[in-house]
Amino acid sequence: MNRRAFLRLGLAAPIAAPALSRRCRATTPPPPATIMTVAGPIAPDALGPMLSHEHVLVDFAPFVERTAEPTAARYDPDEVFAVVLPYLRALRPLGCRALAEFTPAYLGRDAALLRRLSAASGLHLLTNTGFYGARNDQHLPPFVFTETADDLAARWVREWTDGIDGTGIRPGFIKIGVDGGPLSDVDRKLVRAAARTHRRTGLTIAAHTGPAVPAFEQLEVLAEEGVSASAWIWTHAQNEHDPAHHVAAARRGAWVAFDGVAPASLERHVALVRTMKDHDLLDRVLLSQDAGWYHVGEPGGGDIRPFTFFFTDFLPALRAAGLTEADLTQLTVTNPARAFTVQVRTR
Repeated sequence: MNRRAFLRLGLAAPIAAPALSRRCRATTPPPPATIMTVAGPIAPDALGPMLSHEHVLVDFAPFVERTAEPTAARYDPDEVFAVVLPYLRALRPLGCRALAEFTPAYLGRDAALLRRLSAASGLHLLTNTGFYGARNDQHLPPFVFTETADDLAARWVREWTDGIDGTGIRPGFIKIGVDGGPLSDVDRKLVRAAARTHRRTGLTIAAHTGPAVPAFEQLEVLAEEGVSASAWIWTHAQNEHDPAHHVAAARRGAWVAFDGVAPASLERHVALVRTMKDHDLLDRVLLSQDAGWYHVGEPGGGDIRPFTFFFTDFLPALRAAGLTEADLTQLTVTNPARAFTVQVRTR
């Protein structure tokens, strides 16, 4: 796709949506004011200040190298619990009350471990359903390439209705991943499956994306499926260097996630947030760090990046840049609660 065609795509009005596949017609969602944590549903106003994209554990071994499915045989959950718990407990004294854990299936998602960590840390933790097609599809199981979008959606809906891996724990959102260029056939299938899952469950779609080209292509697929842009989170939006695209996506209703906050990227993230404030679009912004995590295969979990920098350094930097306390409440409390509320959002 050349840049001129891409710009037309980003600025074009959403296209009309055809009827849903009969197999994936919407079913009755749970009560609209619900957020699904690993400990069960809570009201959105019970969520509190939230980190909207972090990781407790990740196993980046390609699928073909796995010796077990799921990956839990490759690590000791008790060791992970002991290593990660202090990092989570450090958040409550700083005011954090919730964290969305973004590790998907086949990369180390462990719902039972997250439930233990939630109880021990006092934090609301959310896990996810969905598959990760980024990194050139190396983390996708083979059936993803042969099944239809309806087949994949049925798998994800079952995790919502029946629970994850026999735990009874239900996902709080849909996590997919796509590569950084124009959507491949399998990426497009994942997006379509996510849209159909959303129509049946009300779970928000968070898509590992990065640049604007795949972001706006995903918005077009969602439009084709009759799903509102407000049901979709542009994950890693800071990897798109032209803020005009952030503004355009937010104006279409998408959630724009600047989730790479770290010491080296602090000034850039402050500037991105400031730009969205200048365009009166703070109500479409999510913030986080993509921090952590226990690295499966490394002794003791390897080098874990703490979750606390967001509260100790980034929020003060936003205040120094002119954001008000009301702005910070919008970014850390109001927006995450709205973004992760389980609610079908159609066009």
